[in-house]
Amino acid sequence: MNTPLSSASPRPARAAALTAAVCLLLAGCSGSGGDGGDAAGRTGTGRTRVALVTHGGAGDAFWDLVRKGAEAAAAKDGIDLAYASDPDTAGQAELVRDAVRDKVDGIAVTLAKPQAMKGPVAAAAAAGIPVVGLNSGIDAWRPAGLLEYFGQDESVAGRAVGDKLDGLKAEHALCVVHERGNIALEARCAGVRKTFGGRTDNLCVEGTDTDAASAAITARLRQDPGIDEVVMNGAQYALEAVEAVEEAGSGAEVATFDLNEDLVKAVRAGNVRFAVDQQPYLQGYLAVDALWLYRTNGNVSGGGVSPVLTGPAFVTEANVDAVARFAADGTR
Repeated sequence: MNTPLSSASPRPARAAALTAAVCLLLAGCSGSGGDGGDAAGRTGTGRTRVALVTHGGAGDAFWDLVRKGAEAAAAKDGIDLAYASDPDTAGQAELVRDAVRDKVDGIAVTLAKPQAMKGPVAAAAAAGIPVVGLNSGIDAWRPAGLLEYFGQDESVAGRAVGDKLDGLKAEHALCVVHERGNIALEARCAGVRKTFGGRTDNLCVEGTDTDAASAAITARLRQDPGIDEVVMNGAQYALEAVEAVEEAGSGAEVATFDLNEDLVKAVRAGNVRFAVDQQPYLQGYLAVDALWLYRTNGNVSGGGVSPVLTGPAFVTEANVDAVARFAADGTR
């Protein structure tokens, strides 16, 4: 059973949502005071309970792919999966603490802002709950004490984009960060700057405000007509950038990190030069499956030392047809 949680609300509502989800997971939550599970934290049916806690914001299709992969693994492994997200750092940390209090069997978590997650992860370790990382925090998962990590090395991905822009003869790139303080997004832009032979500028926008973000990109392009490449950090943001470029009357091209079905169509049509696919579906799938493997067989991918990389892979007009059907199925 996959139990959705919405957590962009204040603490009382968030706690109530998590409590309700856990009641469902316990296969018959009642007022009798029983915990419904055995000493190992499993439900009465013997099914493992896993919490997936991300920093995803409402309406961001990227996290739908992560969640879909996690749900596929949960269905295969007979796991009761509870998904929760909160873009607010304190909110995400509290969700992890809630999962610890509810004595789940495993936790998968993103580390977009690692410092804030140290306490909750330590609490999980003290409770004997294994924690794996995914998507964000490739340089922080081992110091934080996580068991495994599944994701893309964002610095490597950024450097690959810088090289790609050189090959395309670009001269001035604008790298747009839609979530201030997110270490993964910042690492990407830093990587672009490191290898790109031209000029790289950063622009921070508020990704949750589509109109304001588009207006900021349009204004910047009008201020600096020398910008010939706009590098976005998400598929849906790239589609907005295409419109912003047109609105600004700019000749800039658009490229992006991340992929979805609509972005595949944009690449095929030539509206977006390329996308860097980190395979979010795979990240969610591997994180949940890894917890099942660890609990049932003691397996640790990467030996607990090396991350399991899911990207980067470039999607261009030349190879977009090879991934189109998977994107249409919501798995790429």
